Amino acid sequence: MATALSEKFSRLVKTMSGQARITEDNVQDMLREVRMALLEADVALPVVRDFVARVKEKALGQEVLGSLKPGQALVGIVNRELAATMGEGISDINLVAQPPAVILMAGLQGAGKTTTTAKLAKHLIEKRKKKVLTVSGDVYRPAAIEQLKTVTKQAGAEWFPSSADQKPIDIVRAAIDHARRHFFDVLLVDTAGRLAIDEVLMAEIKALHAELNPVETLFVVDAMQGQDAVNTAKAFKEALPLTGIILTKTDGDSRGGAALSVRQITGVPIKFAGTSEKIDGLEVFDAERHAGRILGMGDIVALVEQVTAGVDVAAAQKLAAKVKSGAGFDLNDFLGQLQQMKQMGGLSSLMDKLPQQMAAKATEADMTRAERDIRRKEGIIQSMTPLERRKPELLKATRKRRIAAGAGVQVQEVNRMLNEFEQMQTMMKKMKGGGLMKMMKKMGGMKGLPPMGGGGGGMPRF
Repeated sequence: MATALSEKFSRLVKTMSGQARITEDNVQDMLREVRMALLEADVALPVVRDFVARVKEKALGQEVLGSLKPGQALVGIVNRELAATMGEGISDINLVAQPPAVILMAGLQGAGKTTTTAKLAKHLIEKRKKKVLTVSGDVYRPAAIEQLKTVTKQAGAEWFPSSADQKPIDIVRAAIDHARRHFFDVLLVDTAGRLAIDEVLMAEIKALHAELNPVETLFVVDAMQGQDAVNTAKAFKEALPLTGIILTKTDGDSRGGAALSVRQITGVPIKFAGTSEKIDGLEVFDAERHAGRILGMGDIVALVEQVTAGVDVAAAQKLAAKVKSGAGFDLNDFLGQLQQMKQMGGLSSLMDKLPQQMAAKATEADMTRAERDIRRKEGIIQSMTPLERRKPELLKATRKRRIAAGAGVQVQEVNRMLNEFEQMQTMMKKMKGGGLMKMMKKMGGMKGLPPMGGGGGGMPRF
């Protein structure tokens, strides 16, 4: 996210960290660079002025001047003020209400309201253990109601039917009545959007708000909108008592200005950020961690969370038990390892959470090539018979030619994949009889850690 802003700030952080002495001159130079970086990222001018003034005040104070490493102290100030601009800490959804707690979703058409409604439903089901109902009050956009029905099913929530010939106010009245009678904890209301702000839209959403009296009114805004996001946020804040913001499309190559602007312009916290198009691509927004990403420091906590969520612990334990018992590591197990990598959201989604210096060593082309390589290996194994997967020693020239033709690759690629499999098989044999746990203990205090990807064999090299 915020690729351009991250790159500028990363360079700035390197320059600042190397400063042995902090003077008014080099602080002014640094602030000029900060101001330009923020303006180019479409951060609202009032927000830029306020941010620069706060950093200047602290940078020329005793906090930096008395520091043994003033350059690093300066980076710390920029980091803290970035986090303060986007909000303090984490602000999760408020569900303190007589069930059903109603959450109203507002925003312009194209911001991703409908998909975000389903993502939020999945979050509430999995993280908060709530029974969730969704309903669409969008009777204007073709297929909006059907879209919500589809994504709600993917999220594992329930959907309340509505149709384009109904009035939005009647739809929400019926939905809230249904939610009460069927003991739903949360009702998520997806509202109509427009391509631009107009009086009809605002009058309708005000009426819906008055009828529903929602516990949360969330403004869904496209992180790639730039200055327009600020103007839209201001208009919705004047029309509705917003309680929070959800940033969508933060995985795009955006300038990142919306994330830094909307919090200060609206005065309400950013609660969530959409991180991918997948139904589980929504994360609770943490201003401090997000500031670290912008400064090129990465987000190791998010990286660990993503990897942990993607690992099938039951499959890992099953493979560990199999290896420990002395049973052979076969191509089915190798395929499972490849599929676990895919479940983690792909290599490129892991890369953007690494510190800039580490991520810079692997280009986007490298990541794309590696992901394509994983898919190719998967295709090769899936072109084999169940017997061949269990007994790779059967794979002689004739069978390899058939497998290569089935997977649409050259025989050399089949051989290369089998070589990597054999290397991993050799490593797994070394883990037999608890060798893995002994190795981990030597590495220090990792006794209770589950083996990632199965049996502690790690992921194959790509």
